[in-house]
Amino acid sequence: MKAHLQRTEIYDAWTPESRASRLGQAAAGTVIVVMLLAASVGVSRIPWAVADPIRKIIGEHPVLNAFAKSFLVANFVTLHVLCLIWWERKFAGWLQARLGPKHVGWNGAVQTAADALKLLVKEDIIPGKADSALFVVAPFLVFMPTLLTFMLLPFSAAWVGYDFALAALLVLAVTTNVSLGILAAGWGANNKYSLLGGARACAQVLSYEIPMALTVLAVVTLEGTMSLVEIVHRQSAFWNIVSDAPVAVPAFVLLFVCALAELNRTPFDLPEAESELVSGFHTEYSGMRFAFFYLAEFANNFFMAGLMVVLFFGGWLGPWLPGPVWFALKTLVLVTAMMWVKWTVPRFRVDQMMGFCWKGLVPASLAVFCLAALWSVWVAR
Repeated sequence: MKAHLQRTEIYDAWTPESRASRLGQAAAGTVIVVMLLAASVGVSRIPWAVADPIRKIIGEHPVLNAFAKSFLVANFVTLHVLCLIWWERKFAGWLQARLGPKHVGWNGAVQTAADALKLLVKEDIIPGKADSALFVVAPFLVFMPTLLTFMLLPFSAAWVGYDFALAALLVLAVTTNVSLGILAAGWGANNKYSLLGGARACAQVLSYEIPMALTVLAVVTLEGTMSLVEIVHRQSAFWNIVSDAPVAVPAFVLLFVCALAELNRTPFDLPEAESELVSGFHTEYSGMRFAFFYLAEFANNFFMAGLMVVLFFGGWLGPWLPGPVWFALKTLVLVTAMMWVKWTVPRFRVDQMMGFCWKGLVPASLAVFCLAALWSVWVAR
């Protein structure tokens, strides 16, 4: 009887009604994407020159300039995460032959905003035996490095917070600090599940940071600069994934895998494995403190995809459409690929995860780095 019901559920997923529902979802998603593209093009066509006097005043005051850029980055991070969460829910529903969000707003478009409002009004609970100082500060230690990295991400030649000459190195340095916040959350909660999740996260992030750094340095070796803006400019003729394919293709694959591990995304989500650790390092968190962890995760997802776009796919370069629109489209494709992996591949065991890094990725990234050095000396020049 149970097997018959399971078969019936599977068959029901392919009825004409379900096919019509999926077509409706696809149409709604297409409409939303077109609306976002139209809005992006419209914003890029606004005559921003009328705001030049205000920008000049802001630029002449370092503190005001830093505040304005930080304000814009913080709002972008918050708003785009709402869209990414909705998109992942819809994409996962499409992969698994279900609807996903549908009832709050048109096709569930306001579901994530409703969830954020719910978390905002939830009670903020601190466990009685927790280290309250660490428990309170941990979500911000996880979220603040994300804001710093977005200050360095170039959406176009003009749309970049700060164009440092050593931006690639600073990105690697800042992203490592996320592990401190995760460990603080695990230790401060005074919960064994949380502590195990925090310890796993530190081991995982610090281990996969090594092949990720070597892969980024391989691209830096090819381009001869650590400025992310300059790396994009040097791909004006051909993207790195095309012009330096023997080096760039394996480097991209390695960086993509390392990004999944850095983001604690499946199959590397051992720090918050619900089948083993309840919710891992954020088991004891509720309300907006809990939301900060997910805000940082999805924002980092966009950033890592954007970093790969800058290093391998020409950043904002592209025909017809404005640069920021091209950058957003390329980044969204890679974010969707990460979601596809998350909802397809099963989770590793802890020993498999660490062995895969030290026995597989580290030697492979060293080989790619050496190949990049030889390629830049003997072939590219």
